[in-house]
Amino acid sequence: MAGIVLVFRQHPELAIFLTLALGFLIGRFRIGSFKLGSMLGTLLAGMLIGQMIITIPPVAKIIFFDLFLFATGYKVGPQFFYGLKKDALPQIVITLVICVTCLGMALLASKILGYDVGTAAGMLAGAFTESTVIGTAGEAIQRLDINDAEKQRLLNNIPVAYAVTYLVGTTTVVWFLSSMAPKLIRVNLREEARRMPEFSEGNRGTVAGINSAYADWLLRAFRVTSKNWIGASVSAIEKQDPDTRIIIERLRKNGKITDPEPGMIIQDGDIAVVAARQSVMLEKLNDIGQEVQDRELLDFPLVTLDVMISQKEVAGKSLRELADLYGQGVMLKNLIRGRQEMPFHPATIIQRGDTLRIFGRDTDVERTAIQLGFKEKSNADTDIFAVAMGIVLGGLVGILSLKVGGVVITLSASGGALLLGLIFGWWHSKTPAFGRIPDAALWIFDTLGLATFLGIVGITAGPTFISGLKHTGVSLVFAGALVAVLPHVFGLLAGRYLLRMNPLILLGAQSGAGTTTIALKALQDVSGSKIPVLGYTIPYALGNILLTAWGPLLVSLMT
Repeated sequence: MAGIVLVFRQHPELAIFLTLALGFLIGRFRIGSFKLGSMLGTLLAGMLIGQMIITIPPVAKIIFFDLFLFATGYKVGPQFFYGLKKDALPQIVITLVICVTCLGMALLASKILGYDVGTAAGMLAGAFTESTVIGTAGEAIQRLDINDAEKQRLLNNIPVAYAVTYLVGTTTVVWFLSSMAPKLIRVNLREEARRMPEFSEGNRGTVAGINSAYADWLLRAFRVTSKNWIGASVSAIEKQDPDTRIIIERLRKNGKITDPEPGMIIQDGDIAVVAARQSVMLEKLNDIGQEVQDRELLDFPLVTLDVMISQKEVAGKSLRELADLYGQGVMLKNLIRGRQEMPFHPATIIQRGDTLRIFGRDTDVERTAIQLGFKEKSNADTDIFAVAMGIVLGGLVGILSLKVGGVVITLSASGGALLLGLIFGWWHSKTPAFGRIPDAALWIFDTLGLATFLGIVGITAGPTFISGLKHTGVSLVFAGALVAVLPHVFGLLAGRYLLRMNPLILLGAQSGAGTTTIALKALQDVSGSKIPVLGYTIPYALGNILLTAWGPLLVSLMT
């Protein structure tokens, strides 16, 4: 055993990778319906490995933390800047209420219970599941004018408090938002969803490898005999009913297959391949003529493409308007915003930075992609220049400080990386040639960056974990629960009775402000609807920024 310990002490990089392996394994475990998750799993694994007293250079964790923060900012950049517009004001207010209250609650609880600044920061990070606080508060503690031993003690207390309050915070917030909050404001979430049928329908969530048997769009071939079609142009037929989208994909005229043009006239006996939603096909297109099985005519390629919305004139339009203006020959499939699938209905509003999945013939799809923004590339090329330079510039901005009323306010170098990530993510949504980070690379920066940072924090704090836990005692469990839930109580009351927000959108906004994606999933399950995500994306972006900034601010207020 002593030999193994010596190996890990001499090669700390092996200890880090062992921590990651064990952490992601632990993260798969469930306690009832609650999944530990890879981040908490890695922190716990780090504390276990840390019992071997392994020294890791501090710069290692900062490198991974900066990558994580830049990726976080990059992901939410478009939603954050969109949220600065006045039509998102209620969601911004809710986020401010919740985030400011959580800072105040953490400060108040720490003063009453006598917690040190390290424990307070860990409690704030865990109760609101915001791991970035560990890093930004830790950087602020490093700058305190105290001896190194005291600094290390405070730093070690952060992950101890985080590990305890993360479990408490996550479970209590999910329970409160999905179960208790609807009862407090006397609403039934499923009934509320039924009152918004324009957003209750649409695509269901998908699971990798599993597809729905329901086909939303259908392709059928008909021999035209309808008087409404004979003598009409392709364009006129497709626009006959403004509330119905039909697309004529191909034609067989006089035995020859041809691609339709808008001005082409449909004649008696032509065979037309028609694309329409299933409900439209059954209810409104049953009088075109006899359906025929024409394998050659129906056998043609359809291209599926993900398009990022970047054109200014497109943002702010509904899916219905989008289809009318740019959807000639193209079928709209689903809409992604901030890595969350949105309710897919004609009334859903498009924002810059959204990803719209379309499919149709290659020429139509390519044309539409140019009109809407740019098509997402399928290769794995990453603009490392943008990533590295963003972290450098952000660090230079972040180290600047401002003293207000005796309190030093600073972003810190890591906070600056988050800020530049926001700017670069937004910039990429407008200028696709700059700063591309594909989802797979973003996942590495985000997930592996944070997991490695937490693993190293756990390894460093491991030797003092037991003593730190004994010092805080059971009080930390109750304090964490209050810090987690009470801000949401204030947010609920403000949103419902002052701002008069729709309950589903309000609760979605609260889960975003608390950066609790698992609560959003619970709300969607309880309501049977994707409506809560309409309130989630902007508060999630703003909540990440505020909670990250609370780390150094809490340290300044307590020292």
